[in-house]
Amino acid sequence: MVARAVEDGELVVGEAVALDLRVARLASRGCALLLDLFVQFTALNFAFVLVGLVGTVADSAWVVGLSILVMALVLVGYPCAFETLTRGRTLGKLALGLRVVADDGGPVRFRQALVRALAGVIEFWTLYGAPALLTSLFNRRGKRLGDLFAGTLVIQERVSAAGMYGPVAWMPPFLSGWARTLELSRLPDELAMTARQYLARFWELLPEVRDSLGERITGEVFTVVGPPPPPGVRPEILLSAVLAERRHREELRLARQRELRLRRAARDPLAPPPVPAGGPAKGQPMPVPPVPSVPAGPPGAPVPPAHPGGWPTATGVPVGGPCPVGAPVPSGPYPVAPGPVAPPAGPYPHG
Repeated sequence: MVARAVEDGELVVGEAVALDLRVARLASRGCALLLDLFVQFTALNFAFVLVGLVGTVADSAWVVGLSILVMALVLVGYPCAFETLTRGRTLGKLALGLRVVADDGGPVRFRQALVRALAGVIEFWTLYGAPALLTSLFNRRGKRLGDLFAGTLVIQERVSAAGMYGPVAWMPPFLSGWARTLELSRLPDELAMTARQYLARFWELLPEVRDSLGERITGEVFTVVGPPPPPGVRPEILLSAVLAERRHREELRLARQRELRLRRAARDPLAPPPVPAGGPAKGQPMPVPPVPSVPAGPPGAPVPPAHPGGWPTATGVPVGGPCPVGAPVPSGPYPVAPGPVAPPAGPYPHG
């Protein structure tokens, strides 16, 4: 699956599906790294104590070999094993809500985790994190050298409850009249999603970045949306009003479609009763429309047809006309009344 990044935080996979990826920030990645380094340093001290105890009963070659093995397991094996088994999370990343994923948004593989771990030995334990810091600052997606070599990305998968529940945009009361006159048919979904992401992360941005980004997105929105906004209103308030009005119109459109479907179902007398979206409950039969009954008459009286158009009645004698939908179709020979049957008088009727 081939993927390409169209802008910061958004990824388009080979099936033309846009993924909203929250790239982890440098501060959260640094805190996760400090936790992982503390765990590794503690494990190294404990392992070296055990190696020293082994050295009291073994020669120096055993001590050197065990020391190299312990360092390889702690420095390389710890991040590689955790990221492979937990799909991109070490103890530090788990505590901070971070995850390592591939560039196409898929889970990290063993080869990618091994490359990141080997590069981390050079970046953090040999050069004290200087290459990782410089690369993350100059990379648009915050990648370090290990991420560049392995083709991975660190994302933030834990979001606040305010970003998950409830609408992001709301309608300011003083802009409701102006918003009802907006022409939103030319507003593309990609630009609306960009504005929504900006509002969702509004308080996470620096003030200067927040203002410049808001003005740029507002300018792009009002090149395809009219009429022009009132003067003196901040960009985030204008974007919130536009998105709230767009959501309101979409809700009205969906409500009208549902009402139209219900009216069509009510006008059709032969339509089966509505079935829930999940189908009938387990063990329950599919509902079948009722079949009209034939009224009983006195003995010897002709039986009227059950349908004005004519279809098989209770006597089994078919009357001309098609059978309605849902009516039982007779099979086999028609039943003959017991006793002698008198021949009909006169010629047989035609047609």
